Amino acid sequence: MSPRETRVHAPGKPSSRQETEWYFQRFVPFLPAAEDFVVFNRSWYNRAGVEKVMHFCTKEEVEEFFESVVPFEAMLVRDGIAIRKYYLDISRDEQRERLKAREKDPLTQWKVSPVDEKAMQNWKAYSKARDEMFSRSSHAVAPWRILLSDNKKVARLELIRDLLASFDYKGKSKKLPNPDTAIVFQWSEAAAERVAK
Repeated sequence: MSPRETRVHAPGKPSSRQETEWYFQRFVPFLPAAEDFVVFNRSWYNRAGVEKVMHFCTKEEVEEFFESVVPFEAMLVRDGIAIRKYYLDISRDEQRERLKAREKDPLTQWKVSPVDEKAMQNWKAYSKARDEMFSRSSHAVAPWRILLSDNKKVARLELIRDLLASFDYKGKSKKLPNPDTAIVFQWSEAAAERVAK
């Protein structure tokens, strides 16, 4: 994709100043303008996952997040920002294998963090937090999309298919293959059983 219109924002640990701000304030400067495409590699949903499980925030801050996130996203959509929320779901065994492979490969060792190791130890807590996040923040204007990602290549292709299918644009081909709903699907109570436990 064109680097002029495409940006990736991967938020790091908040500064002491950011910790005093409105939670969403640290993300607002990175939102897209017209014809921009911004990928949040992790996003404000860190509050519902990593921050909650690792006790980087209080229970009250998590609750405030859940009370604010749906109105916040609805406001963005009303203002013309299209939101697509994808959760890349992998099994515990696959995650363990990927972490082992990264530790051995000098080109990917930088990806491993102390939080990753603790994540494996807190798998059940992360799964519980994920399920709460889905049920409390999937809504009509910004539903969660689940992408079963044990097979990276297949997952990448299905995400691209699903993303393209979700937009109307000039020159869109009617011959584009539909996304495989066995791999990528909208979250629902019924679909919740298909995610890794």
